[in-house]
Amino acid sequence: MLKDKNIILGVSGGIAVYKAVEIVSRLKKAGAIVHVIMTEAAAKFVTPLTFREMSGNPVVVSMWNETTNWNVEHIALAMLADVMLIAPATANIIGKAANGIADDMLLTTLMATKAPVFFSPAMNTNMYLNPIVQANLKKLQDAHYHLIQPDSGQLACGTSGIGRLPAPESIVAVLAEHFSDTVSLRGKKVLVTAAGTREPIDPVRYIGNRSSGKMGYALAEEAARRGASVVLVSGPSVLKASDGIRLIKIETAMQMREAVKKEFIDSDITIKAAAVADYRASSIAENKIKKDSSTLTLILEKNPDILFELGQIKQKNQILVGFAAETQNLLEFAKIKLHKKNLDYIIANDVTAPNAGFNTDTNIVKIIDRNGVCEDFPLLRKDLLAKIILDKITTLPKI
Repeated sequence: MLKDKNIILGVSGGIAVYKAVEIVSRLKKAGAIVHVIMTEAAAKFVTPLTFREMSGNPVVVSMWNETTNWNVEHIALAMLADVMLIAPATANIIGKAANGIADDMLLTTLMATKAPVFFSPAMNTNMYLNPIVQANLKKLQDAHYHLIQPDSGQLACGTSGIGRLPAPESIVAVLAEHFSDTVSLRGKKVLVTAAGTREPIDPVRYIGNRSSGKMGYALAEEAARRGASVVLVSGPSVLKASDGIRLIKIETAMQMREAVKKEFIDSDITIKAAAVADYRASSIAENKIKKDSSTLTLILEKNPDILFELGQIKQKNQILVGFAAETQNLLEFAKIKLHKKNLDYIIANDVTAPNAGFNTDTNIVKIIDRNGVCEDFPLLRKDLLAKIILDKITTLPKI
């Protein structure tokens, strides 16, 4: 996957610099073309000569060295890059990058490239968990940079905890996966909704459903794995999203509507996998409702149909995918929903089938396109189904 790919490796000044030498070695063995940019601090730990010998290319440290050609070096490297990797990424380099500072060759090249950028942090645990560092990492992720999560274990400072640079083979595997055949969504924004909504009745009770969010989270993870910039709007769920996914947590259908309509404007692909409540209480009791009688009457009002609204404002270059969870007349109801809501695909499933539907790790579905062509899929894990759904989406001419 890495053969003939131009990898720009940015090395900043931490004790984990020695691991970056092995990263270069493994990238070269995988067939990549590696160009190394070092900060002056990094050169205090390992000499540029070492990286030059390992990469087979000149190593850049300073912006002020005399150039051997007329190219503006940081622009030339920025344009050359198929991907840029910062490893190790210190708190200093993360903070500067997050705030647009470009005071050396590495940062200047970083600001100038349009290639995907991966940050692999390495530092003391307390530094990594410092709220300022975490805020800077979030800022980078919000700007669509990728984060390679650090490992936990014994650190060079003598303490133990999160902050270790991952093993070089793990970092190289992340880059290889980025360039795999299934990576087809680089430069695309994918919006996914997941889990159910909760419509409050009083301060402690709500109307809800059995959705766990597993299908939506699997779709978000697969889209991120394929290089997309992923926004996941999720109702309450015990699941956790990967660090590279921007998670927006909501509770009610109205909150989901607000978040989704805002993010939909510039999305390339939207997949509505959430189980949104169709109705909400017309009034919410200010205090907990007491059990004063044997019955309780609730007056419900209809929630907006978010998917229908998106279908009305969808642009020609946008892809919109919905789900139909039914208990009867599956194909008939799904096709009605497909056309009524102006969808490109609908994924239909019978939630009464064994091991399918809500709160399971597997599903049995029919995928129907806007021309009515239907394909049946047997019992599959939801992560595998996510791959199939995204494979279908990426065959559309809009992509």
